[in-house]
Formats: sequence, structure tokens, C-alpha cells
Amino acid sequence: MGRPGIVTLEPMALPEHELLARIFRTLGDSTRLRMIERLLEVGEASQSELIELVGATQSRASEHLSCLAWCGFVRVQRDGRTARYCLVGEHPEAFLRLARQFLRDNGNAVGGCTVLEETKDTPQVVTAAAQPSV
Repeated sequence: MGRPGIVTLEPMALPEHELLARIFRTLGDSTRLRMIERLLEVGEASQSELIELVGATQSRASEHLSCLAWCGFVRVQRDGRTARYCLVGEHPEAFLRLARQFLRDNGNAVGGCTVLEETKDTPQVVTAAAQPSV
């Protein structure tokens, strides 16, 4: 039995706070974030170009791009066997701009947070000995 699919056939009805958390989890993966940043720079790119730009494997890049497309961050334009990806609207750029503004005031605190320790592919929750005061 293989890995489960990364998306459901039908959208799931979830409470708004869960949907908002999923938006942040979509952007919380460093590979997906780098893909969005590269698409901001180059406008559009094929999967192989994005693989080269961000250094992901083909299978992981495919999963990340499927997630970004399903969640509405990127659009896929097919031309025969070639698929080109581009950002949808101004929301991805706005998210990054707001996040960078937030980091100007909170970068040291975010960098020192031990609740989420980033692994190679995905964030992982760990128990911290002492939670930082907010």
C-alpha cells in the first residue's frame, strides 16, 4: 500500500480557525515558500525549472506544487506534456510582505522559539523546557 493522496477528492468543511491554520501550514514549509519566492522573481516556471531553482527532488517538488495549486496559491498552465506554474493573484506576495514586516519587530523571538523545530522537510512539534514569555 502506497502513500495516501495529498488532497481529498472533495473539499472538507472545517471551522474557519482550522482553515486559517492550514493556510499558514501551506506557507510554513520552506520548500513551498522558496517556490513561491522564485515564482515571484521569475513570473512562471516549469516543474523542472523550479526543481533546479529550489533544489528539491522531482517527487517532492510534485507534491509541493500540487499542494500549492490545490490551496489556490499557484495555477497550472498545461501545454501538451509541459506544465508551467504561476502565482494566483496578489495574495502570495501580500502574505510574504506582511510576514517580513512582522519579522522586523519579532525576528529574534521567532528565531529563538523552540516549540517548533524545523526538520529537513516539515515542521515538527517538540516539547520545550521553558516556553518564552510573550
